[in-house]
Amino acid sequence: MRKTAVVTGASSGIGEATARRLAAEGYDVVAGARRRDRLDKLAAEVPSIRPVTLDVTSQESVDALAAGLERCDVLVNNAGGAFGLEQVADARLDDWQRMYDVNVLGSLRMTQALIPKLVESGDGVLVMLTSTAGHGAYEGGGGYVAAKHAQRTMAETLRLELVGQPVRIVEIAPGMVQTEGFAVTRFRGDQEAADRVYAGVPDPLTAGDVADAIAWCVTRPAHVNVDRLIIRPRAQAAQHKVHRVGG
Repeated sequence: MRKTAVVTGASSGIGEATARRLAAEGYDVVAGARRRDRLDKLAAEVPSIRPVTLDVTSQESVDALAAGLERCDVLVNNAGGAFGLEQVADARLDDWQRMYDVNVLGSLRMTQALIPKLVESGDGVLVMLTSTAGHGAYEGGGGYVAAKHAQRTMAETLRLELVGQPVRIVEIAPGMVQTEGFAVTRFRGDQEAADRVYAGVPDPLTAGDVADAIAWCVTRPAHVNVDRLIIRPRAQAAQHKVHRVGG
C-alpha cells in the first residue's frame, strides 16, 4: 500500500516543493493550505497530490483534514511565517500573536491530530520545519526567533515522549532560503526591502534544496532518525554572517 504524506503550507515555497518531491518519491501527498486555487493547480500538475483547504490556526479546519485521512505516514509541519522586523521594545503584539498561532500552535494542532495515525502506520515520520532562527537570536527577530525556538523545543520534547513508539521526529532548520513570499510577507509587502535581504548573496538556498533535505530524512530506514538537520547556503556562515558580492 502506498504511503501518505501530509504537507502543510503547501501552496508555495518550501511546502509546494516538498509536496512535489514526496510525490516523486512515491507518496500520496495531501497538500494543505489556505490558497485553494494554487493547490488545485498543483494537483492538476501532479496526480498523486490531493489538495485540501487548510488553516492551521483553526482547530475545526485541522480536525476536518484529519477526519478525511485513512492513514498518515509522514507529517511535514511546514506552515509558518515571519511578520515584522521591529525590535522587541517596539514590536506589535498582533505580529507576535500571528507568528505563534501559525508556527507554534499550528504545528501543535497538526501534531496532536495526526500522532495517532503516525503511530498506527508502524513507521511514522514527523518533520518540524524550524529555522536557524531557532538556534540563535538576532536584532529585529524576537518574535520569529521565539516561535522557532518553541517549535525546536516541541520536536525535542516529542522525541522524548514518543521514544519506544514507531515514530521518528525530525527537525529541519534552514538558513537563508529565497522563496517567493517569505521576505515580502515579513516586510509587509515591500518588495524592494525583501530584495535587499538577498542582494549580492551568491546562490541562497532554494525551496527545492530544502525539499531535497526533507525527502532524504523521511526516506531513511525505519531505525534511522535524523534528529536535526541545519542547512545553509555556502555563503551564510551564521545568522548574521553572510558573504555578498558586487555593489
